[in-house]
Amino acid sequence: MSVAGKHAALICDWCLEVTPGQQVLVETTTLAQEVAVALHNALLDRGAWPLLRLSPAGLQADFYGHAKDRHLDGFAPLELTEHESADASVRIIAPANTNELAGIDPALPARFATARTALREASMARRWSLSIWPTAALAQQARMGERDYAEFVRRALFLDQPEPIEAWRSLSERQASIVDRLSTVREVRIESDRTDLRLDVAGRTWINSDGRRNMPSGEVFTSPLERSATGQIYFDVPSTNRGADVSGVELTFRDGEVVSARADLGDERLQAALATDDGARRLGELGIGTNSGIDRATGSTLLDEKIAGTIHLALGRSYPEAGGENGSAIHWDLICDLRGGGRVSVDGEVLIEDGALVG
Repeated sequence: MSVAGKHAALICDWCLEVTPGQQVLVETTTLAQEVAVALHNALLDRGAWPLLRLSPAGLQADFYGHAKDRHLDGFAPLELTEHESADASVRIIAPANTNELAGIDPALPARFATARTALREASMARRWSLSIWPTAALAQQARMGERDYAEFVRRALFLDQPEPIEAWRSLSERQASIVDRLSTVREVRIESDRTDLRLDVAGRTWINSDGRRNMPSGEVFTSPLERSATGQIYFDVPSTNRGADVSGVELTFRDGEVVSARADLGDERLQAALATDDGARRLGELGIGTNSGIDRATGSTLLDEKIAGTIHLALGRSYPEAGGENGSAIHWDLICDLRGGGRVSVDGEVLIEDGALVG
């Protein structure tokens, strides 16, 4: 079976657990046509209805160049009908330019995201999956050759394993033990270069992210108490925010709220994101990466936040299934690599030292 065929089978059988008669939305760009066609065929083989939505790469920049106020502050009613009617959806990241929106006023994507809250909630209320397909732009962003990057993504998805689903099931079991260890924890402390941050997670649920939604995955996460974050943290892994690079983000929290923020690159993007709404200045997630198949930062958050030996925090929307109560139009993951020297302690006991789980 081809790599695209294996990828499609993994999404159908592990991520979405497709059953006959289901309507499944497939959203990606034309650069991922190979895996989109494989998904189309796999869904038909399982008796489901494939609903393909392939967009030309680069369409986002055109949208902001031509959109009127009605487009920025609303959405087509048919979109909501589609998301409410579909049984499941999958979106596959496959850009032609990872900095496509670098020249766009950052207030416009923030405004657009706020207007589409109802669409986002309708989609997340059903079975969904987010995946990735290697493109030349993603390889360039990762500073890798296209062939090497494609192989890197294959390993991250466990498609190099004889039985990918069994590999994901094994990771799920390993992560279950971490979740069990964290289930009664109250305080989490993160320490590294320019970082000393305390969070309260008492009463919150830790989630085993084993590829059922994000594919690839490999993390355990929760939503910290909204008013608990105190201290400062420096994120040393670059990220993207709505199509533009941001790096060297440093945040200071008091009573759960960002009171000071700066970025070495893309500071205007950071400030615009924080101004999106009231919830954008609070944390929606604390995650711990566990995927050893992802061994380096590539500039893609979907991959980088899963690196074994890293932690990430998300500004904005929290997860109700974890007990989170923070609402926002954004959910922006920022990553701190602990492998070069860093520590996470839970209730005073070391959990991670220099990127390695202790005990």
